[in-house]
Amino acid sequence: MRTEDVLAATGTGIWTWDHAARQIILDATAARLLGLSPDAGRPVRAAESALRACFHVVDFVELNGIITLAVAEGRIAEAMMRVVDRDGSVLRTVRTRLKPRGDPGRGRDSAPFTLVGTVTEVAEPSEGQTQVTGDWRRSREAFLLDAGRALAEARSTSEVLRVAAALSMPGFSPDGLAVFGVDGDRLSVIGHHGHGEDGAELPFLDMPLETPYPAADVVRSGRAVYLTSPAEYQRRYPTTWPLAERFNRQSWAFLPLVVAGRTTGAWMAAFAQPAAFSPDERAVLTTVARMLAQALSRAYLHESERELADGLQRTMRPAGAPDVKGLTVAARYVPTGGGLQVGGDWYDVIPLPSGRTALVIGDVQGHDVRAAGIMSQLRIALRAYAAEGHRPEAVLSRASRFLAGMASSAAASAPDGEPVDDRFATCLYIEADPLLGTMDIARAGHLDPAVLLADGTLMLRPTAGGLPLGITPGPGLTGGGADGDYPTTRLVLEPGETLLVCTDGLIETGGHDAETGWARLREVLDRHRTANLEEIADELVRAVHGPPSHHTRGPLTDRREDDIALLLVRRGEKGVRPATARRTVLTISQADASRVADARHQLQAMLYDWGAAPADAESIPGAGAGPAGPHATEAAAAVDGAVLMLSEILTNVLIHTEDDALMVAEVTGQPGSRRLRVEVSDHSDELPHRRDPGELASSGRGLVLMDLLAGGWGVDPRGEGKVIWFEMREDAPP
Repeated sequence: MRTEDVLAATGTGIWTWDHAARQIILDATAARLLGLSPDAGRPVRAAESALRACFHVVDFVELNGIITLAVAEGRIAEAMMRVVDRDGSVLRTVRTRLKPRGDPGRGRDSAPFTLVGTVTEVAEPSEGQTQVTGDWRRSREAFLLDAGRALAEARSTSEVLRVAAALSMPGFSPDGLAVFGVDGDRLSVIGHHGHGEDGAELPFLDMPLETPYPAADVVRSGRAVYLTSPAEYQRRYPTTWPLAERFNRQSWAFLPLVVAGRTTGAWMAAFAQPAAFSPDERAVLTTVARMLAQALSRAYLHESERELADGLQRTMRPAGAPDVKGLTVAARYVPTGGGLQVGGDWYDVIPLPSGRTALVIGDVQGHDVRAAGIMSQLRIALRAYAAEGHRPEAVLSRASRFLAGMASSAAASAPDGEPVDDRFATCLYIEADPLLGTMDIARAGHLDPAVLLADGTLMLRPTAGGLPLGITPGPGLTGGGADGDYPTTRLVLEPGETLLVCTDGLIETGGHDAETGWARLREVLDRHRTANLEEIADELVRAVHGPPSHHTRGPLTDRREDDIALLLVRRGEKGVRPATARRTVLTISQADASRVADARHQLQAMLYDWGAAPADAESIPGAGAGPAGPHATEAAAAVDGAVLMLSEILTNVLIHTEDDALMVAEVTGQPGSRRLRVEVSDHSDELPHRRDPGELASSGRGLVLMDLLAGGWGVDPRGEGKVIWFEMREDAPP
């Protein structure tokens, strides 16, 4: 009896699907089952499009997926298909089994192959069975979507493994998982879950790729291995079966982890119950393995980039915590949240030959690898110039010429027509004397420093400055640059006070300008006025970037568009001066009368809580918040009066003398009964005298205002010159 007769008698047809030629060949039985008219009992040749028209569109799409999986694994593809007529009505349901021939290991799209198989008619599934199948497929799709989203959000290898261990597959869930990685010719476990007692995984932690073990076989061949029973495991891998037997599993699936066509490892899913690994189940496992491979690749790349960035930044920052006798220093550097996480911000603490200490903070334009490279060279140059013993203005001037020379060299060596990426840098250079508390500051386009007083008040300290480093002054530009000057400003840091210098990433991140950015930091400092310096540094960074957790995101954690460098320098220990004392000193030169406005702002900052009730003193935010309490209007008027008197005294000194003016303002006492004393000294012996200005006169009313607004005032001779002073009390009647 011929084979064709036997197949025809059992209602089984034979067909061939040539993917290269896009043709199918069916015998008479197969043609009848698929709705194609047989030609006198002879084989029927048809185009692939005719086959597509025979099947329900959903079933044909699923058949393609099953064939793809079977070709990749070298297995038989099996599927249930609904045959439809021209109107889309279901005629019958058939079962087809196809075996790939040719070179299936290289994939459907990369090498020609042919499918040969059978097709038989089956009874139409009941309505209940169809519903269960539909529910399972919907559950599978929802599971794959959830798994893909969870794996895509994982940022580290440990997090990827944690997500993989928590996956609950629809219909069948493994109770043991392991991920194997490849290192040269060795196979090792990089993560596992559900393997019982500690140490049970030790035999699998490191083994040669030649080991007769399913995971090693998967890595060598690039094809999945499914073991449906312990007997099959023992038969195929007798050498390593004793190692797996102790876990009492009934089925195993080992799948390759493939990234960009290269097998990077293997994933094992072990089941406590027998699993048949149907085509649908294998499709789910294969999809999860692909997502897992991509997630591990992304995590490894992210960790490598972070390790590279951390290494770069460690070499570009001072080694260890800065240690300066007489000063407490806290420093922070936080890279931007994008790219390689390296940038141009830096800080440095440099011991000087004179016994003093240089504090440097700067920002090279941009936050990329080139900015980091320029920053490292500029930092080395600054250290060299400082070690030579130059003054702050000379250090910045030389550094500016150095950076301009780098740009000139880059322009000279650049190919014709290629744009030159010129960069500039801002910098603040401070020469500190810990014994005297003096801070000689030279500024190149950088933010002004701020001083945190002993009682928690934050005050900006305006300093003279020049152009950013690397910018050559052109016509109309003076003060700084490659050939310009950087004037030096001297501040005195009292015991218990803290100097704060930072880059603009701490101030202007999140759409803030300078004013609102400093206000944000003042609120943080007011809440943590009793914290130590390290805690304050952490809180300042956290105010911008939020808590370091993706579960509790900070207010601006999605706006990390700039690096942050921060230096906090405290003289002595807090509590040396009375906690209620506030003091500011400022010099106003004849050549820079604009600093009268800086003096006014300094006094306003000192009196931000003037007139507040004692009970409210601890809850008042930092400088600039304005007075609070029941007499806010009278307090505001008192502050305005003090600012007006200071402006009058400073203006008279600059107009009627040829000397500079020195302002010293101090607030002492407890909130509610404090005293303000402001002194302005100069080197002139000419005393102020009362005048009787006319109705339209524009000057001559300074002493009249002093009589009206001050609680007390006077003029005291002092060595070469005089001191004009006035006092106000917080509890004085309006």
